[in-house]
Amino acid sequence: MVRLDKIYTRGGDKGETSLSDGSRVAKHDLRVAAYGTVDEANAEIGVARLHTAEPTDNETDAMLGRIQNDLFDLGADLARPLNKENSVQELRIVQSQIDRLEAEIDEMNDGLEPLTSFILAGGKASAAHLHVARTITRRAERLVTELAQEAELNILVVIYLNRLSDHLFVLARVLNDHGAADILWEPGKNR
Repeated sequence: MVRLDKIYTRGGDKGETSLSDGSRVAKHDLRVAAYGTVDEANAEIGVARLHTAEPTDNETDAMLGRIQNDLFDLGADLARPLNKENSVQELRIVQSQIDRLEAEIDEMNDGLEPLTSFILAGGKASAAHLHVARTITRRAERLVTELAQEAELNILVVIYLNRLSDHLFVLARVLNDHGAADILWEPGKNR
């Protein structure tokens, strides 16, 4: 359980922060950048939820709430380096979290017409915010794959982020009136 009695500690005033194993790293460390970007995606999903929390859309809001919780799990996973002394009880992303995303993607995608063009971010406010969250998630994924080249990571973190960006894309289409309000790219339109 997390307990925060005091929000500021002055521990980071010299440009360092602590990972959850107690080790100190620079605030610009790639690991910190990766879980910081995951936190940014989580915050954008929170903004999208402002537009999905209506009583008529409880299922979408609950889905996004589960994802936000998963993203905190994922951040905790990234904030604790893997090593041989780590306990199997540590909080890590697990396959069932990915399986749930895949099942939700499949269910949502069944009701959508196939795409005939790429989609521009936009449409309804909730969908537009999910497109922003999707691009932030892709940035987090790029940072995590870069981190994986220099440090051992739980590979399920990469897979979760990859599925999440797909999930957010499909959900944005669903929120855009099942694709009817999607804004399609028209190649070369303004030449």
